[in-house]
Amino acid sequence: MRVLLITKDTGQYTDWFPQGIAYIAAVLLKEGYKVEIYHQNVNHFPDEHLTDYLDKNYFDVVGLGVIGGYYQYRKLLKISDAINNSKQRPFYLMGGYGPTPEPEFFLKKSGCDVVCMGEGEITIKKLMDAIENKSSLKNVPGIAWLENGKLKQTPRAPTIEDLGSLPRIPYELFPMDIYKLMRAPNCSLTDFCFPMMSARGCTFKCTFCYRMDPGYRKRDPEQLLDEIEMLYKKYGITRFSFQDDLLMASIEHTENVCKAMLKRNLPITWDCMGRLNYCSKELLQLMKDAGCVFIIYGIESMDQTVLNNMKKGLRPEMIISGIEQTFEVGISPGFNFIFGNKGDTKETLQKCVDFLIKYDDFAEKRTIRPVTPYPGSPLYYEAIDLGLLDKDNPAEDFYEKKHLNSDLLCCNFTKLTDREFYDALKWANTTLMKNYYDKQKSGTIKQINYLYDTLDTSFRGFRYRGGNADGSISIKDSFRNSKKNGNNKKLVNWENTLNKDADGNRFTMQQNRSLNGEKSLSSYDKYLRNKKIREDKNKLIDKLATQKK
Repeated sequence: MRVLLITKDTGQYTDWFPQGIAYIAAVLLKEGYKVEIYHQNVNHFPDEHLTDYLDKNYFDVVGLGVIGGYYQYRKLLKISDAINNSKQRPFYLMGGYGPTPEPEFFLKKSGCDVVCMGEGEITIKKLMDAIENKSSLKNVPGIAWLENGKLKQTPRAPTIEDLGSLPRIPYELFPMDIYKLMRAPNCSLTDFCFPMMSARGCTFKCTFCYRMDPGYRKRDPEQLLDEIEMLYKKYGITRFSFQDDLLMASIEHTENVCKAMLKRNLPITWDCMGRLNYCSKELLQLMKDAGCVFIIYGIESMDQTVLNNMKKGLRPEMIISGIEQTFEVGISPGFNFIFGNKGDTKETLQKCVDFLIKYDDFAEKRTIRPVTPYPGSPLYYEAIDLGLLDKDNPAEDFYEKKHLNSDLLCCNFTKLTDREFYDALKWANTTLMKNYYDKQKSGTIKQINYLYDTLDTSFRGFRYRGGNADGSISIKDSFRNSKKNGNNKKLVNWENTLNKDADGNRFTMQQNRSLNGEKSLSSYDKYLRNKKIREDKNKLIDKLATQKK
């Protein structure tokens, strides 16, 4: 049987590699099916192109994955129309976090034949067997379908405990030269970025989260590094973004991954989702040594009552301590904040804004979004109980009437009026954006003054130079291998620098000791000379900036 898997267009110039679809493709190929990927997200095909493609090319099955956002839902409707309008319409299935909690709604809206609920790797094998043999769907775990207009569904398949049992992703089916162009925070202009999975699941139960697969299941670190090393050597990937629900859900797993990275000594950097409960100086330093340059923290609020209401398991003092330690070891933190939970007021919002401004390193824009009760989350069912969503048709109310944009209010859990809510959020994001662009302005002026006062011939122009918001030069490639020197492994850096300056390569102390030990004293002398030149240059920049004022 022939299967067509669709990567739908997200409206972005480039898009992250579709890991979910890739694992499903891997399972299907292992089972002997012919698999093709329809890369709408890369080629930006209009939806009508899919209809024409299905008319001209026969497939037995077509499938796609959907998460719970407003854009994903509206795109799904258009994709479904394109599939259903085909003269050779295949068996149509979908899966993902979006349709899993509300399968009947998605079945009726899309006209698809089956919704796969939960992790799809086990379900897809048995579903394909049923389709091929034309046998009953009742024996397939984790699916839902309509029979005479009524919902039928089977119990969920068990989660996959041994992630190492999953087959290798068939990267050859995907345009890797396109996918690796995606950007990540604190990457260099020449980095190739790529997502990676080290674990599935999360040990926490935040009320707003709809990704509620039970348990926390980890990949073997050595197997993980085998894949990372292959992607680095074959495709030149130098920056990895762990798309786990939460990499730092386990201190032991985080430590083991870091140790495996240090052992391989690959010239790569990486980022992940972090948890401030587990932020010790020792763990963060290990992560830094292993190449971590950015950690995204789901903080959400700086008010204890609000944190308790969303079952976040954090305290403001814990948050501040963890962030300061993150900065101390030289890792840049990312912040997720939401407004509109029970207990939120203008005062709680003020606390969030104050925090974001105080700890802003300008690695990315800082904004605050309204909380959204996605179907499947505890907050969704609370919204139904409170009458904020239609109890008879909550999914219809959510997708068709309430959740129309991620930056606009869906359900108001506060005591503020909607207008007061928007005025407060408008003030907050105006303040944050002004802070960001004021820094960009001052940094650019600093660069202008430096260029024309020093006549620096290495400056490539304001249109091309990747400068930081403060006007300093962007961090160069972390652990970058120098192909120009014909050396893919051995690098030299005589210190563990935390500065974003001209020698901004980030190396571990452990690596420095081994690498520097192989170098002569003359190399060290050269390093000292260059360091003195840089220090003098930076002093000159500051002096000129002061004089201009």
